Amino acid sequence: MPELLEQSILCPYCNESITVLVDDSEQGQEYIEDCQVCCRPIEMSVSFDMQGFLSLEVKTENE
Repeated sequence: MPELLEQSILCPYCNESITVLVDDSEQGQEYIEDCQVCCRPIEMSVSFDMQGFLSLEVKTENE
């Protein structure tokens, strides 16, 4: 069963700190999650570095 990791990010629209759950079962995932504050769509890209540490990139829908 995939593990969901809790990550804090800054919304690229409203710059508020929010918490998201990230599924770490598959490398190279991309998905959209709405900001819990301003409700705008945040594009998220999940990857892992050579040591296996999670990397989460967030950007606006139009970036």
